Amino acid sequence: MAGHLFFDPFLFPQRIGWYSLSQYHQDRKTFFLDKTTYISGCRGDNNTPAHNHKQDFKTTMNGAELLVQALENEGVTFIFGIPGEENLAFLEALRTSTIKLILTRHEQAAGFMAATYGRLTGKPGVCLATLGPGATNFVTSVSHALLGGMPCLFITGQKPIKKSKQGRFQIIDVVRMMEPITKMTRQIVGADSIPSLVREAFRVAVQEKSGPVHLELPEDIAAETARASVFPVTRVINPQVSENVIADTIPILAQAKNPLLLIAAAANRRRTCSAIEDFIERTGIYFFSTQMGKGVVNEYHQRCLGTAALSDNDYLHCAIDRADLIVNVGHDVVEKPPFFMTRKGVKVIHINYFRAAIDDVYFPQYELIGDITHTMRGLARRIQPDSLAGDGYFFRIKQEIEKNIFQRQQNESIPFSPQRLVSVIRENIPEDSILSLDNGMYKIWFARNYKATNPSSILLDNALATMGAGLPVALTAKMLHPEKKVVAICGDGGFMMNSQELETAVRLRLDLVVLLLRDDALGMIRWKQAGMNLPDFGLEFGNPDFVLYAESYGACGHRITRHDELASTLQTCLNRPGVHLIDIPINYSENTSVLIEELKQKTCLL
Repeated sequence: MAGHLFFDPFLFPQRIGWYSLSQYHQDRKTFFLDKTTYISGCRGDNNTPAHNHKQDFKTTMNGAELLVQALENEGVTFIFGIPGEENLAFLEALRTSTIKLILTRHEQAAGFMAATYGRLTGKPGVCLATLGPGATNFVTSVSHALLGGMPCLFITGQKPIKKSKQGRFQIIDVVRMMEPITKMTRQIVGADSIPSLVREAFRVAVQEKSGPVHLELPEDIAAETARASVFPVTRVINPQVSENVIADTIPILAQAKNPLLLIAAAANRRRTCSAIEDFIERTGIYFFSTQMGKGVVNEYHQRCLGTAALSDNDYLHCAIDRADLIVNVGHDVVEKPPFFMTRKGVKVIHINYFRAAIDDVYFPQYELIGDITHTMRGLARRIQPDSLAGDGYFFRIKQEIEKNIFQRQQNESIPFSPQRLVSVIRENIPEDSILSLDNGMYKIWFARNYKATNPSSILLDNALATMGAGLPVALTAKMLHPEKKVVAICGDGGFMMNSQELETAVRLRLDLVVLLLRDDALGMIRWKQAGMNLPDFGLEFGNPDFVLYAESYGACGHRITRHDELASTLQTCLNRPGVHLIDIPINYSENTSVLIEELKQKTCLL
């Protein structure tokens, strides 16, 4: 459904009474999002009409004011970040603009939030930091955006470049630091160059493969008089695969006896979601996804074989090993491999906006490079209906997958097993909810055992796979989708890397649930350590009382002590306003019993 989304933190009837009606409407007005249409869940496309922002331009302004005006011209509605002394002219220009500053408690979190804005909308998110330590704190979130293909603009301040009385205090070469981890990085050396640099930065950020760009604004350039005007925002249309190439691909598909469709991250675009679903319905092809492709097509679909949470030896890989052709839509080798190619193995058709990067485990024999939606619709028009369903083997494998992953008896004990935890959450949250996963052992279990029903309904990072992103990502998801239930799922290790953003969530009056999975250790690394027959060493730690910790920020804390408490506690938190943290003990012994021992003993159907 298309519509205007806005962030309205004053929607709750319990809170409206705190304000006079006139004050309520005034406060509400400041939180409106840009009047760009989104389709719930699916990321926006780059093939979107240009903005038509009408503004009263000043004939003379300083560089900071011109930069803010250029950002407004691009449709920017939020800037996430932590300003410093070198950003004060920019901050003053921002104060009287239409853009809302979201002050975070760490620059890394601001970067994660800007990247998530880009991931969910297709428009570059914007974040702000000062020079030196502020800029270096961006490095992890810039890398997260680069590998994940998330369009965003990182703005940093700098000391004056023409004359400075502070020597080299706090100065490092931020532009050179950003070069290997951005698509574009520039220092602004003249105020009148700002409009062209901003326009180019936004164009580069959304050009496939989309990703992060960086601009550095020195103090003296921010104060410099500028007379330039902003550039109009023009429409960008992705190149398309020729009709002849699409036609030449049809015989390859038609000759396959057991083809599979793989859905990956770049397939998660507004128009592409429906094009892929139409292709499945017309051809009858069975499909699976990478972790970052989950939910592009409803995983309760009768042709869905699940998610490649592991790279090999899962039940799903019985189907992959039987396939003679895989149509790989939107895959990028930065994501953990969903399967390993071999020289004499399955043939692969690579469909993406950009060419494949050849790797020892990924070297597709065929490539269709261009707009994915156009390619999938072109193939669907030409292929014979129900011609890609295979010889019946995938139907039988699907029954095995359902029995062994989704219908097995769950261990009802405390601490929770990962499979039981996933099952309780799936049963107790609405279908259109959004899960934001931090990185840890639980991510594999959610990728494998949780059925996603909508695009971008489970936000995880399988590219950089950094810890600490789960909570900031959830904040942005809730800001963009206030009408949906949003749940952050974090291990105790990853949560404590950006736990201070609880205060940001409380200050923004977000309705948010955080599930804190506590095992008092770095669980995934500990599992791998044991798998290598190494001594258990160096990976355990202590934790605060997470209930009191949450309450110290003004959130509500809850602790699970019996296995039957989680469902009711989760329901309560989802239906009450405010930020809620639920402390859940978890036992990862199934890592070995299921993911190693059971899968070693499985036998693929003949």
